[in-house]
Amino acid sequence: MRWIIYILFTILYVLTTLYGLGPVLLADASFRERMLTLAIVLLVYAGITWWLRSMLKRLGRR
Repeated sequence: MRWIIYILFTILYVLTTLYGLGPVLLADASFRERMLTLAIVLLVYAGITWWLRSMLKRLGRR
């Protein structure tokens, strides 16, 4: 069961990296818009990490 969770979260991290950091690095936007996008992407990373840790803790209790 753990390996399924690791695979799913790896896919989530890869998709977040491709579609989240791409606009930050390659966008024709202003510096302020890039920083706002970066802040949102970092919040998404934090949310995914929190969700992964909570899932692994829940599995560890069984």
